[in-house]
Amino acid sequence: MEVVHGRCAGLDVSKRDAKVCVRVAGVGRRKTVETVTTWGSTTNQVLALREHLIAEQVTCAVMEATGDYWKPFYYLLEDAGFEVMLVNARHVKNLPGRKSDVADATWLAQLGAHGLVRGSFVPPEPIRQLRDLTRARTAITRERGREIQRLEKLLEDASIKLSSVASDITGVSGRAMLEAMIAGQDDPAALADLAKRRLRSKIPALTEALSGRFTEHHGFLARVHLDLIDRHTRAVEDITARIEVVIAPFQGFRDLIATIPGIGPLVADVVVAETGADMTRFATAGNLASWAGTTPGHNESAGRVKSTRTRPGNPYLQGALGAAAMACAQNPGTYLGARYRRIASRRGPMKANVAIQHTMLIAIWHMGRYGTLYEDPGADFFTRLHPERAKNRALHQLEAMGYQVTLDRTG
Repeated sequence: MEVVHGRCAGLDVSKRDAKVCVRVAGVGRRKTVETVTTWGSTTNQVLALREHLIAEQVTCAVMEATGDYWKPFYYLLEDAGFEVMLVNARHVKNLPGRKSDVADATWLAQLGAHGLVRGSFVPPEPIRQLRDLTRARTAITRERGREIQRLEKLLEDASIKLSSVASDITGVSGRAMLEAMIAGQDDPAALADLAKRRLRSKIPALTEALSGRFTEHHGFLARVHLDLIDRHTRAVEDITARIEVVIAPFQGFRDLIATIPGIGPLVADVVVAETGADMTRFATAGNLASWAGTTPGHNESAGRVKSTRTRPGNPYLQGALGAAAMACAQNPGTYLGARYRRIASRRGPMKANVAIQHTMLIAIWHMGRYGTLYEDPGADFFTRLHPERAKNRALHQLEAMGYQVTLDRTG
């Protein structure tokens, strides 16, 4: 087998250290030499490792994406002058019977020397900072949602059914009622009268829902939950303000993709952070969709397709695009909304959601690669594409309802 890198290193990284195999390919009768050493994961140890690899004239270093432990090694080695390759662990599964850190490092060095692995996408430093911010905002937002759920459970324990009347128990009206209950107010009518705007039309229902057994114990816990919610809210606001500063160099791409229906500023931030706003890294739109995990899997044997289940992709990008796809599903006036309903009627809402994510990524790739603007084909695109098929579908639906239909062409 052809040797691509005569001097290649394989790193099996863990929390405390890394097993490093330096493989020097033999020439002629000279045998291939593989030397394994152990290096700590502290900064000084990684810097010493870098000097060791430079002294060994290594041209390529390969490591697995193991949790977050690969980051100190990758970031300190990437400017050492040789190629540093981060590979997906699923692509370099070890051979049976050779499971050890030393064997892993040796196996990585062998794969890298023969060019049998592909490097994963590691964004540049500005995108890495933006990615840290968007992921932190997502995590804190989810934690805030969990606190709201805990508060709702507390109210259920006190027989307060506020969430059955108000859609947001931490909104302006809900917050005023909760603060009053914590302060000791137990008159349901007085609490319901704190409702604002459209919720005032539900005062009778609120009066009934706020009749419960809210005690001092519940008030103490409600105060704790509300303070935590406020703390999360302030953290989200601070991170969002920081994102606006860091994302400035990519503002053009962000504004461009935000014209796609369903993609708002928050989703656009995640798309920029996860894809790097550089579509040249993905050879085709299909490569981007496959990397994100929105394309069907390929599992075929003996001419039979066993499974088309999507492969694992980028969970942060999938989560953001999934929310955007649901927003499209609720918008009847766009092409994406029509496509969602068309697929959902045949294959279910989950597959329809993934299909819309795939469509969005295809559009994002073309917009980012060529700078084209998004043009919505319209909600009637499929009717215009196959008018005869649309007509027959409508006729079958009416006939199934018991109608006898006669059509006359107008115009």
